[in-house]
Parts: sequence; structure tokens; C-alpha cells
Amino acid sequence: MKEKLIVIVGPTAVGKTALGVKLAKAYKGEVISGDSMQVYKGMDIGTAKVTTAEQDGVPHYLIDIKTPKDPFSVAEFQERCIPLITEINQKGKIPLLVGGTGLYVNAITKKYGFESMPTDEKYRQELEHHVKEVGTTELHKMLKKVDEKAAEFIHPNNVRRVIRALEVTKATGIPFSEQQTEENTESPYEVVMIGLTMERSKLYERINHRVDMMMEQGLLEEAKCLYDSGIRNCQSVQAIGYKELFDYFDGHSSLKEAVETLKKNSRRYAKRQLTWFRNKTETTWFDASDGLDKQTFNEIRLFIEGKLPFISK
Repeated sequence: MKEKLIVIVGPTAVGKTALGVKLAKAYKGEVISGDSMQVYKGMDIGTAKVTTAEQDGVPHYLIDIKTPKDPFSVAEFQERCIPLITEINQKGKIPLLVGGTGLYVNAITKKYGFESMPTDEKYRQELEHHVKEVGTTELHKMLKKVDEKAAEFIHPNNVRRVIRALEVTKATGIPFSEQQTEENTESPYEVVMIGLTMERSKLYERINHRVDMMMEQGLLEEAKCLYDSGIRNCQSVQAIGYKELFDYFDGHSSLKEAVETLKKNSRRYAKRQLTWFRNKTETTWFDASDGLDKQTFNEIRLFIEGKLPFISK
């Protein structure tokens, strides 16, 4: 018998967190965050981290497990997530993997193999030094020359992942993107994939509003705290919501320009998320343009119970 798993994906600001909590309460479930940035302590506002109030008593995992100076990889996520899925199933509960980081989701639902990927510490250090001299754009161009497909799905600001792709490609002679396709054709779980989507104009309006709310809630102060701590060139502060404000602190833009860039980058990220999940997952989509109303929620429940009949008992 395969372990059970419900996965909720979709673009930023579409309502995944709220749906995860509602389904967890309906099915005695527990939530595992599938977000690559919510692992960091002290980065609450910019990552739209679920609050204690929003959790509404539902246990949430893989949140606040790293300091902003720590690296965090998809391989480590997989290593931590798989035992949690087993543990939650063994308690007789349903694990819900909720998040918008596509590679993290696929690492679980398709169980990517990372063990065989070699390391080259010397070359990695050379790249880390190189990016400090030439910047993230030039580093990403290096990746594009040797592996155009990898460059398409790895964002230039994800410096650690760009470096890892270059490192693995050099060590093996095989493009990193080709190695990423080494996945199980059948999921190791009895998985239900749910996607939330929304009319593009409404989604972009929500994203813009969310950024305004983040600024009101203290995102500028949160980012300044990280900046004043001397955190630079770390994976954490390459996240959308922090790097734009770091440019402001460095005097490269006005605050107004930084906020507008943050909104633009968030909208672009949402578009990339939708493209990823539509192309690389077998997701059934539900329209949340009118919010997570009773009808949409009931449709999602009927779909889940059709896939996992025992769950309604």
C-alpha cells in the first residue's frame, strides 16, 4: 500500500495556504511547506509565511528550520520531507504538501535521485568567487552556454542552484537538465495533485495588493534587519522581496522603484510557476478567481474523495 499524499500547488498569492489549512481540518491532515524560502527564520513577511493564527491549530512542518545564512537545497528538502510524509501517514493522518516551488514538489512526487550527483568543491569555490566579481547575470550566461534547458528553469538570482548546475555538468560531462529527468515514472505515493489558478488580471491585482500589504506590515524593516546583519550573496536574500529592497539600501534605486520592481518580479514569478506546474506535473486545476468560495471548496473535496475514497469516512 502506498502512502497517501495531497499536494496543493499554484502561483504566488493564489490562496494555497488557506486551502491547505481548510483541507487539513476537513481530513485530519497536517501540512508540509513546499516553499524554498519559508524555511528561513526571520523572513516572515517577505515569504508570506503562514502565521500561527492562519495555521488554526493545524501542524505545519519545514518552516523556520534554517538561519538566513544557511544554504538549503532541494536534496535536503527531499531528505527532510520524505520521513515526515511517512510519520504523518503512520499517525493515521493525511499529509498535505503545500507550496509553489516546483522543483521541490517534483522531488517528492517523482522522487528525483540526487545521491549520484557528484561534487567539485574547488570548482564551486571558483564560481562563488567569480559571481562576486561579475554578478549573477554573467554567471547565468555561463550556464546558458553549457545547458540552455537548465538556464530556462533556474532563475539567475538562484545563485547556489546555478553554481550547482555548472558544477554537476562539469563533473559529469552531462547537462544538468538531462540528469534532472532521472525521475521515477510512477509516483512513490498515492498522490492527489491540486492546482489553484485564477484570471491573470485578478492574480496580478492580488500580487500587487499583497506587496502593498507586506510593506505596511513591515517588510522594509524586516529586510533592513537582514541587510544590517551583513548577509550578502546568500541564497535566502536572493528571494523576491528582499533583493529588490537590498538594491534600495545599496542606493541603486529609490524605495518607490524597489517596490515597483518587487511587484513586477512577483508577477513574473507567478507566470513561471504556472508554466512549470502545467508542463511538469499532472495537476488538476481549480479556478479561484472568485476566491475560495464554498462551491470551489466542495468541488475540490469531491475530486479528492474520488481519488481517495476512504478519506471521507
